[in-house]
Amino acid sequence: MKKITRDIKYICLLAATITLSACSSDDDASSNVEQPKPALVTGEANFSKYIAVGASFSAGFTDNALFIAAQQNSFPNMLSQKFVLAGGGSFSQPLMADNIGGFVAGNTVVQNPRLYFNGTGPTVLNATPTTQVTEVLSGPFNNYGIPGLKSFHLGVAGYGFANPYFGRMASNPMATVLGDAVNENPTFFTLSEIGGNDVLGYATSGGTGVDQTGNFDPSTYGGNDITDPIVFDTSFRAAIGALIGTNNAKGVVTNVPYITSLAHFTTVPYNPLDPSNPDFGSQIPTLNSVYGAINQIFVALGEEDRVIVFSTEQANAVVLKDESLTDLSAQITGALLASPTFPAFIAQFGLPPAAAPIVAGLLGQTYGQARQATANDLFVLPSSSIIGEVNEDYAAFLASQGLSPAVAGQFAVEGVTLPLADKWALIPSEQAAIKTATDAYNATIETVAADNGLALVDFKGILDEAATTGYASGNYIYNTALVQGGLISLDGIHLTARGYAIVANEMMKAIDATYGSNFEASGNLIDAGTLPTNYPPTLR
Repeated sequence: MKKITRDIKYICLLAATITLSACSSDDDASSNVEQPKPALVTGEANFSKYIAVGASFSAGFTDNALFIAAQQNSFPNMLSQKFVLAGGGSFSQPLMADNIGGFVAGNTVVQNPRLYFNGTGPTVLNATPTTQVTEVLSGPFNNYGIPGLKSFHLGVAGYGFANPYFGRMASNPMATVLGDAVNENPTFFTLSEIGGNDVLGYATSGGTGVDQTGNFDPSTYGGNDITDPIVFDTSFRAAIGALIGTNNAKGVVTNVPYITSLAHFTTVPYNPLDPSNPDFGSQIPTLNSVYGAINQIFVALGEEDRVIVFSTEQANAVVLKDESLTDLSAQITGALLASPTFPAFIAQFGLPPAAAPIVAGLLGQTYGQARQATANDLFVLPSSSIIGEVNEDYAAFLASQGLSPAVAGQFAVEGVTLPLADKWALIPSEQAAIKTATDAYNATIETVAADNGLALVDFKGILDEAATTGYASGNYIYNTALVQGGLISLDGIHLTARGYAIVANEMMKAIDATYGSNFEASGNLIDAGTLPTNYPPTLR
C-alpha cells in the first residue's frame, strides 16, 4: 500500500531558510543614540579557571552530532570568551576530528554523521566520519560536557569505556567525569542540564523503558529508564559539593525543561491520515467495515472510547497500541468466533471459512489494546517516516499464518490497520511519569542552588516560553518548531548555535544577579542573531 498520510516526512518543512519573526520597536530616533556603558566588573565571581560540567548541551551537540563548529559554538565556549574579558583564562575542549560528526571504528561507521537541511527536511550528511571511537586526546580540558551523561554517571569509575565522548578525554581509563573536572581546580563552574538524560531515553523510546522511581540501585537500570529522584538528588548534591570544593568556587546551575515540549515530540501530528489522499480515502469504507466488527465488541464491553472510525471529511487520527489499556484480545477473538456472520466477513478478503479461527485470533491479538490517538498523545519524530507504510516484517508474519500477500499487506499498514507500537508514541501516563520525575529533579536543583548561593538559570521557563509565546532575543522571536523556529536543531532535541548563545546570555544574567557582575549592563551579552541556525552540507 502506498503512503496514505499527509506529507509528514518531517511535516511539510516548506522553506530552506529559517523564518523567524522580527521584533518590532516603537522607540523614537532619540532612543537610538548609543549611551556609554559601564566597564565590566566581576563582582564576587572569579573566572580565572572556568570548568563546564554537563551533558550534550554543554558539549555543543547539535543536528544529532558533535563536530568542531558546533563545539566552538557551545555555550561554555561562548561564556569563556566573555570570561576572558573579566580575568578568565584559556578554555580547552576535546574537539572532534572534523565537521562531519559521528564516529568510526577503523573503517566502519559506528555513529552516523550530523544532519543537514536539504530543502525539504533533515537528512544525514553523505560523508564518512574521521573521528576514531577509540581515540584518546591529551588534556587538560575545561569542557566536561558529555553527550549521554546521566546524573549518576558523574561518579562512575571507568565511564569512558561506556561512553566514547568521555573515553577520548578521560585522564585515565578508570577516571570519573566529576573527578577529572574537579582535578582542574575550578574557581568558577557551570553544571548544566543534569537530569535531562535521566528522562530523555525513556521519552525518545516512546516510554519503552521503566520508571525506576523507588529503585535506588542505578546499576540495575536499563538505558531507557527514568532515574529515581533520590538517586538524582544524591548525585547532584555530590557534584555540587565537589565542584565548590576547597576553592569555594562560584557557579551556575540550570534546571531541567519539560523535554516533551521539544520539536522531537511535537512535530508529528496525531491526525496525519488525509482522506483526500486517494490511497487512503478509497480504503475508508473497507477500513470502517473491518473496524466496525471490532467496534461492536468494544461497545458491548463498555469500552466506547476505543471505537475506531475513519472520516471522509477531515484529517484522521492514527491507530496505536496503548499498553495501559486492559487487554481484550481474548474477548475479541471469542466474540468474532461466536458470530455467525464472521465467515462471510472474512470471505470479502478471499479467505475460506476454515480460516476463521486463525483470523479471529490475529484480530484479537492486534486490536486487544488498540485505540485511535487523541491530541493528548505525542509521537516521536522518527514515526513520521513509518506512518502509512506497510510493516514488511508483520506482513510476512501474517502471510506465514495463511493470509495472501495482498491481504497481509492490507493488515500491516502502520497506524492504519496495524496499531503503532509503543516505541512510536508517548501516551498521557508516560508523559506524566516524565513530568513527575522532572519536577522532582528541579526541586532538588533549586534547593541545592539556594543552599549554596549559586546562580540558577530557569532553563525550563525559557523553553516553556519558546514553546508558547516565543522567546525574544535581539531582532528575533524564537520558538521550538523544527527547522523554522531557530532555537531547536534538526534532531528536534538539541539547540542551535543561536539557542546555545541564548543559554550563555541567560547564564551571564544569572551571574550578574547572584554575584554582582555586570555582563548585561556593560554590553557583553552575545548577539544570538549573528550565529547559524544550522550548518551547510559543504562544511566538512
